[in-house]
Amino acid sequence: MSTQRLWLRCEKKEFERRSALTPTTAKKLIDAGFQISVERDAQRIFDDAEFEAYENNSWPNAPTDVPIIGLKELPESQDPLPHTHIQFAHCYKQQAGWSSVLARFYKGGGTLYDLEFLTDATGRRVAAFGYHAGFAGAAAGALAVAAQRSGKKLGRLEPYENETAMIDDVKNMLGGNVNGVKALVIGALGRCGRGAVDLFRKIGLAEDNIVKWDMAETAKGGPFQEIIDVDIFVNCIYLSSSIPPFLTKDQIIAAGQGRRLSVVVDVSCDTTNPFNPIPIYSINTTFSEPTVPLDLGHDFPSLSVISIDHLPTLLPREASEQFSNDLLPSLLELPRRMTAKVWTDAEKLFNEKQREAVEAEGL
Repeated sequence: MSTQRLWLRCEKKEFERRSALTPTTAKKLIDAGFQISVERDAQRIFDDAEFEAYENNSWPNAPTDVPIIGLKELPESQDPLPHTHIQFAHCYKQQAGWSSVLARFYKGGGTLYDLEFLTDATGRRVAAFGYHAGFAGAAAGALAVAAQRSGKKLGRLEPYENETAMIDDVKNMLGGNVNGVKALVIGALGRCGRGAVDLFRKIGLAEDNIVKWDMAETAKGGPFQEIIDVDIFVNCIYLSSSIPPFLTKDQIIAAGQGRRLSVVVDVSCDTTNPFNPIPIYSINTTFSEPTVPLDLGHDFPSLSVISIDHLPTLLPREASEQFSNDLLPSLLELPRRMTAKVWTDAEKLFNEKQREAVEAEGL
């Protein structure tokens, strides 16, 4: 059997410091007979010196039979994609621009293995950043509350060296006083929700002040008054179909001066999804501008939304190690991707979505 090659590309999304492969997992793949090519990436939390690195953004010139692995979506372009790409593409749920992304693969003859849809025999995702997304999202929400208490807007967020540094910073910004802060997490039983709940516990919120909801609590259908009655609402659900909204602008306005809610953190970030259950905002926020205010007029208390779509990069080293280690068993199956179920299922789904995109694009 020929040597399986794999190319780790750089990340072009601003502030993205995570990596699909780490020095630890790259070595394990090499020990298993893989040949790994790594691009230089000044953003990556791991120094280039920890890998043997190629020039930044050189993957388009890689042989077309070498799979390209990365995390976030590629920059917008009309260029055909002839390679096999392993990444999060955010185009299978008809997000904005979905068909043009898939059209690039059609034009180039390439294949997409979307990391969001690599699943095991039980249908569970083989690797996900959910825990660290929830953890970081809850931290950002607490920081936004701290900023509001000081009459300020939450400023630029920077990745933390580790979890302890993040927790210490959140506690410090809250002045060591979390008394009275109340949070509601929807999707609390999932990886993402567990991460959010753990952050709130670690910064010192009382258990009674962490409201944990999942499918049983939302089965009656929204909007939910309970969201209005907490300081921070963190949405951690995995959206797969249309559901009644959890929160609406009309509901917020109707609450008037009696509203307690001041920060909404949409970790799920279904901003452009037509089924978005939090239809009170329309743009993703960024690390440089982490919040967007909801325009309610001067007669209402302020309310900010955080909708950053790569929150785990606030803890890039820990999030990368956890994700890459979870992905490793599937990557070891890559030489057998024509028969290994995790890869054949992903390719089947890609082909289905590509056909939809070809029809939508009129190709």
